[in-house]
Amino acid sequence: MCGILGINYKSDYDFKEATKIMDKRGPDNCSIKKIKNNYFGHTRLKIVDLNESANQPMQFEDILISFNGEIYNYQDLVKDENLICKTKSDTEVILRLYIKYQERLLDKIHGEFSFCIYDIKKDKYFLARDRYGKKPLYFYNKDNKFIFSSMITPIIKLLGFTPKLNKVALSQYLQYFVPLSPNTFYTDIKKLESSTYMIYENNTLYTKKYYKIETKKTIFEEKLALSKVEEVLIKSIDKRASSDVKIGTMLSGGLDSSLISSIYSKLSATQISTFSVGYETNKKHCELKYSNIVAKYLNTNHTSIVLKEEDYLSSIDEVHNSLEEPHADSASIPLHHLSKAIHDNSIKAVLSGEGADELFLGYEAYSKNLAFYEFKNTLDSSQIEFIKKNIVSSLPSSTKEIDYFKRIISNKPIYKSFGEIFNEEQKSKLFKSTPIFKYEKEKNNPIDWMSYIDMKVWLGEVLLSKVDKISMSNSVEVRNPFLDTNMVNLSFNIDNSLKLGNTNKYLLKTIAKKYLPSEIINRKKKGFNSPYNEWILGYYKDNILNTILKANQEHNLFDIEYIKYIYTQAKQNKHKQHLYALWTFSKWYIKTYI
Repeated sequence: MCGILGINYKSDYDFKEATKIMDKRGPDNCSIKKIKNNYFGHTRLKIVDLNESANQPMQFEDILISFNGEIYNYQDLVKDENLICKTKSDTEVILRLYIKYQERLLDKIHGEFSFCIYDIKKDKYFLARDRYGKKPLYFYNKDNKFIFSSMITPIIKLLGFTPKLNKVALSQYLQYFVPLSPNTFYTDIKKLESSTYMIYENNTLYTKKYYKIETKKTIFEEKLALSKVEEVLIKSIDKRASSDVKIGTMLSGGLDSSLISSIYSKLSATQISTFSVGYETNKKHCELKYSNIVAKYLNTNHTSIVLKEEDYLSSIDEVHNSLEEPHADSASIPLHHLSKAIHDNSIKAVLSGEGADELFLGYEAYSKNLAFYEFKNTLDSSQIEFIKKNIVSSLPSSTKEIDYFKRIISNKPIYKSFGEIFNEEQKSKLFKSTPIFKYEKEKNNPIDWMSYIDMKVWLGEVLLSKVDKISMSNSVEVRNPFLDTNMVNLSFNIDNSLKLGNTNKYLLKTIAKKYLPSEIINRKKKGFNSPYNEWILGYYKDNILNTILKANQEHNLFDIEYIKYIYTQAKQNKHKQHLYALWTFSKWYIKTYI
């Protein structure tokens, strides 16, 4: 993976220094190229075609490219499209396809990517981001100044000032863990949405979606579904294990990462390397017992990282800096230590299991929420009106279940994302004036809707941004076999009753019987958690509340009494995610604006 940067004017800030900010994303090479008043920068992590000829920005004919990511079908495309390439890199394949197909090249490439192609003769920028949001792409477009980057910090340095707080982004963050694309916390700095491209030409910016998930059902037999999923997964892992450097796996001991590790170990001619993280104390959050079982079963070269409380606490500021803007997923901290250990073991790329839960119904929340949709279908308009008048107004939204009930009666989307923090009622109590943003309209089928919206929000905005920023801050690339385009399309083509089965992730568990011991397949699902509430509250104590109040004194957006209520609740192990989100935002706000 890499870091990309570009600007269409001469900034007072040194462009090469701005590019070097991304050095951890690409420590193997840093290059810049100037064409008139257009500057292009690139930092490279060498994984495919290690030769200097594959360095970037890369230019052939009058076309230049700066590319971050991996294209997994690039060798097939060379053959199928009869491409004549001077390097063995996937970068050149994108460039050659652009010369041949222009924007339509996006229909042909499969992988994780963000890139900028610059047509020198036309003075035209063409930028694109992958289908599911694995690689970031930020941009600024105002007063004929256009900047794009893999990171936010270089944009701010080149601008020479810090933009104002985006209050809509804050509202989204407090509900969804992160701002939703195109928002960032900085006004006028935006993030290109996944599966979208944009063209900047003649000081005009144009964006367009080039891909959407289709939910047409074509597979209704379990035997066919199982064989297809297994076949596509094996091919996906095989492609992502193809590299000019050694590939490892992140092994949590859960079903998804264990299945990937098992299939990869069978495909590999040598012993594979696996990596896990757990805790010295707080064993309820620790999965090392299970990852060790899988590592021993597969005979992997296994590394376990055991986090102590002091290691966890001392890395919080470094992790928050790597995330660049507030991100409410505390799992970024153990992920940082895991990524660091992978880097320290000279591994540049690893396979990971993101996407399996969303595609194959792994979260228990799915089956719980189906009951709410079924209940909704039993109500007629008179019953809804009666409940609204006589019951709903007296119910506080103290639990997700009560809030879902209220959404049914108000005819609002029931399920908005797996990772909701503050609901609408809680935000109305927190904010003195709540910024409004629109919700996407629900799809008719609730199973397809829950899977789709989690692919877009929980996975596409929250998890993948965390994984990219934290892993790349340690110069490690994470590859996601379940997020192969063929796998995503296949999943949404399988009849929902087959995916539901009689347990969560039914199809994957059935396939896994060939590859894993039963104690791994049948174990209760456990998220990638950490003892953040116990450790942070125990160490920082009232400084947490003081930090939130100090920031609030400046921005004056929150109700002070409700902040104190959240803090009191978190000390009782309730609303702890709410407190972490407020604290993380406030720390960032103080550092950025005070």
